[in-house]
Amino acid sequence: MASLLGKLALAGIAAAATGLGIFLLVTEPKPVPETIFADLGAPDMANGEHIFWAGGCVSCHAPKGASDKGDLTLSGGAPLSTPFGTFYPPNISPDEKAGIGGWTLAQFGNAMLRGIDDEGHHLYPSFPYGSYSRMKPADIRDLFAYLKTLPKSSAEAPDHALSFPFTIRRLLGGWKFLYLDDQPRVMLANASDAVKRGQYLVEGPGHCGECHTPRNSLGGFQSALWLAGGPNPEGKGKIPNITPGGEIGSWSEADIAAYLETGMTPEFDSVGGTMVEVQKNMARLPAEDRAAIAAYLKAIPAVK
Repeated sequence: MASLLGKLALAGIAAAATGLGIFLLVTEPKPVPETIFADLGAPDMANGEHIFWAGGCVSCHAPKGASDKGDLTLSGGAPLSTPFGTFYPPNISPDEKAGIGGWTLAQFGNAMLRGIDDEGHHLYPSFPYGSYSRMKPADIRDLFAYLKTLPKSSAEAPDHALSFPFTIRRLLGGWKFLYLDDQPRVMLANASDAVKRGQYLVEGPGHCGECHTPRNSLGGFQSALWLAGGPNPEGKGKIPNITPGGEIGSWSEADIAAYLETGMTPEFDSVGGTMVEVQKNMARLPAEDRAAIAAYLKAIPAVK
């Protein structure tokens, strides 16, 4: 009997060790090879500014109302309330201590593509790297170079206010295992160049799905309902369905592009809610990019 109990104990220990090993393997941060950022050449600053506005960096990382005053000091933004707790957007100014001024391009690239900070720790997906993972290395290079031209700030954002077990960052490796990839959100056959460009902007730097796609209990997208709207991630109101089967289904491509430029709907209503900041950012993009976004939104599958 003692021998049997001993064998069972050893088997239990072995199973636990195996389980721990699998957990550590799955949840370990997995950076991209630094070589993907090598030999990219000099950054394109104009493109970096376009990516900055497409990504809405100022909307999260600058104090509320700062961009209206022309202040692009990205010292940290307003708190983001979610079912998992409250997240505080950090300082991403070029300050060497409080911001990302001391980061390398590879470190910045890993934050964007894999959700890993400069110390090799998982970042919370309140930073939308689940979308940024689709970005091109050259665009990340250009964005990083543009961010370096903005004002420095020594302000430090508060720590995230989260409850257990969300305080255990290692668990984010499991979330990434389930939900982080760089594949297209939808497959579009025979897409035009404009639709392809729109897909890149919407699914990548524009991260439109972060608000316009409903999530499951773990915070992962419900992929079958891509851009179909749902509860506001911040808990107030609803985010509209922007597929051809939703609220803007009757809009033409020109209507959508005009809305992104002016904030006016075809019914002469004006943009409201959190979309106000998004529209301001979209208005700064080249006209062909707004047209590409509109072309993509008319090409994706309709969800009623």
